[in-house]
Amino acid sequence: MVRAERAERILTAAADLLLAWGYRRVTIDEIAHRAKVGKGTVYLHWKTKESLFLAVLIKEQLQSQYSQLEMMRNDPLEILPSRRAGGLFREFLSRPVLRALYTDDSDLLGRLNDTAKKEFAHLMAEGDQMARRQLEVLREHGLLHVDADVRHQQYSLMAIITGFFTAEGLLAERAPDTPEVRAELLARTVHSALETSAPDSARATAAAAAAPEIIRLYEHLADLSAQEMNRQLRG
Repeated sequence: MVRAERAERILTAAADLLLAWGYRRVTIDEIAHRAKVGKGTVYLHWKTKESLFLAVLIKEQLQSQYSQLEMMRNDPLEILPSRRAGGLFREFLSRPVLRALYTDDSDLLGRLNDTAKKEFAHLMAEGDQMARRQLEVLREHGLLHVDADVRHQQYSLMAIITGFFTAEGLLAERAPDTPEVRAELLARTVHSALETSAPDSARATAAAAAAPEIIRLYEHLADLSAQEMNRQLRG
């Protein structure tokens, strides 16, 4: 088994056990057993349990970033905040580890959550800058309103998305219809708050013009995430 394939099996086993038992209860012995490798082999890849699970978290974020990039490359309109918010919500529901990270699930992540915030502070700062630049590019191409400060728009976007994420737990019994309907509700809310109402043809043309720069922003963030994952691997 090549090194990369072995590491992938260990990451998958760690993620499965994280979801089943939570960070505090999982041991390296159990991860090794599930991945069908020796305990020493796990430590060949990651020096500590903490660095292994940080790699699990960054892998989830990286896969999400790759998914977003693929959608934007296939359809320039996917660069719009409403489309991104809806897509992120669908991923939030389909990726339990990502959901735990976005909602600060201390029961599942334990102290790993605080460690991740410290270890990934540079990535969070980079992501914040990228998100703001994305909004600026969209404003320059007439796809967002310009009658509000871009920082206020960024905060509004984050607050709306966070609200929908939190509502999945707090308002589960009152949630309308299907997850897809809720994703569309989120997309419409973001559109109403931030985006202009240009004709479809004009929006498509503007999105096509803005897409290359925004895609480069996401590619840069994905590269940084991949570097961070490798840093955790070297432990």
